[in-house]
Amino acid sequence: MASLAVKIYNSKDPGQIVIDEVCGYLFTMVLIPFSWGYVITGFLLFRILDILKPYPIRNIEKLRDGYGIVLDDVLAGVYANILMQIIIRVY
Repeated sequence: MASLAVKIYNSKDPGQIVIDEVCGYLFTMVLIPFSWGYVITGFLLFRILDILKPYPIRNIEKLRDGYGIVLDDVLAGVYANILMQIIIRVY
């Protein structure tokens, strides 16, 4: 669907596409126990990683069509989940 939206909106990363953000945040919170602190921390970590795009997220973003739009956020979510797992075990 993201690939279709790219064509319809004639934009590389249309703001109307939000499924990438939803997927990325869901990956962030997989296997994280519920607490409002974790919900907020996970969201902030995901957004920071989504904006900074550490290696190799920036490379994945360059994939053609809608794949890069979604997969860069999924990988940011995986990175955020790893950080959340560390935070849970340390604190």
